[in-house]
Amino acid sequence: MSEVRPQGRPHAVWGDETEVVQLALDWTAKRMVRKTDPLSTARPAAELAAAVGNAIRPEGIGGAEALRIFDEILEPATRAQDDPLNLAYIAAAPTRAAVAFDLVTSSANIFGGLWESGAGAIFAENQALQWIIELLEWPDTAGGTFVSGGTSGNLSALMTARETAKTHRGGRPAGGWQLACSSNAHSSIQSAAKALDVDVVDVPIDDRGHMTGAALRTTLEQSPNVFAVVASAGTTNEGLVDDLADIADVCEEFGVWMHVDGAYGGAGLAAPSIRPLFTGIERADSFIVDPHKWLFAPYDCCALVYRQPELARAVHSQHASYLDAIDRNESNPSELALHLSRRVRGLPLWFSLATHGTNKYRDAVESSITTAREVARAIDESDYLKLVRAPELSVLLFERKGWTAEQYSAWSKQVAHDGVILCVPTSWHGKSVLRLAFVNPDTETAHVMEALETLR
Repeated sequence: MSEVRPQGRPHAVWGDETEVVQLALDWTAKRMVRKTDPLSTARPAAELAAAVGNAIRPEGIGGAEALRIFDEILEPATRAQDDPLNLAYIAAAPTRAAVAFDLVTSSANIFGGLWESGAGAIFAENQALQWIIELLEWPDTAGGTFVSGGTSGNLSALMTARETAKTHRGGRPAGGWQLACSSNAHSSIQSAAKALDVDVVDVPIDDRGHMTGAALRTTLEQSPNVFAVVASAGTTNEGLVDDLADIADVCEEFGVWMHVDGAYGGAGLAAPSIRPLFTGIERADSFIVDPHKWLFAPYDCCALVYRQPELARAVHSQHASYLDAIDRNESNPSELALHLSRRVRGLPLWFSLATHGTNKYRDAVESSITTAREVARAIDESDYLKLVRAPELSVLLFERKGWTAEQYSAWSKQVAHDGVILCVPTSWHGKSVLRLAFVNPDTETAHVMEALETLR
């Protein structure tokens, strides 16, 4: 065993790092409990270069100066994701418990790819995954792992689906593989298709914006090389949930893998008020949800689960002489996705769930749904705003009567610059509208409507 240095004894190379560690811990403790700054925003690279200078030098600049640069220049040049009025895209609003334990996770420096190196941490991650599996109403033999985000999760799931289909069908079909999804599917599905060298077959959506079983059946009848269908459980732009029960029927009929992308909306499984929207998800083959979106974990964290994890192990297990000693009877996250090295990114979620309990998670998700509905009603009753799409989950679309795309863009930039609200234009049925996404239980209806008064 290597020598354990007494506390405070300088490292032969790095010297005594006690002071810099304390500086970092002090900054972190203050940041975790202070309110976010809505004026924090991106700055041009040229401005940052002038302000920071050359921080990477042969002799170093010292921890105090490096932290000053981060505190005064770099961190203020980032967007505050957990601000209650950051309603653009799908922001992250982690609990303080989760953020604090992310620091613990990093400090522990655990390799989370293999059970023999990270058993305790992986066990805890699996408890968090089991809660998600229970929400899905899947058998307790289901399992998965945490990856960096929805793109990685979707790619890993679809890789498993393709290789499983290749085994069942006796090889690659003439003309190549295809996967089916609607135009509302997340952009990462197109990226996964490129990585897997498969073609994408578009399934038409209905007038509600949903993929339906009827449309999918027609598509599969015309496309025999489809190996997987990607259904959405909360589209990013409008927050819609496809007709999962009917899609599951068709996937079973044609023997096609059903993958559900719930990166944003999958958290709605925890909310009784909208749980019926997900009926049919219990029959899916794989599923992802990003806890860093609506399950109050810090970046980067995506839960990827399989109904039959042994199918993923058959695809993702890596074999080499230095890996021959792995106990493959244990839970090895490296065998369930396209990765080997990984941090135990599910631990902050586990700690927050264990700290607060799942009932509070239920209440926090329901809170966002309630706020979205209240804001939708207020917009609908307004004399200068028009509700375009009521929230199915917690995303709504609306417009300022009489405004153009240029006016939306100018307003969005101005109120962001002023620290009033982060709300960006999007496109709906070919026209420019505004979009609000509610995933932060600290967001209050009155404050949102006060911010929208600037649209007058």
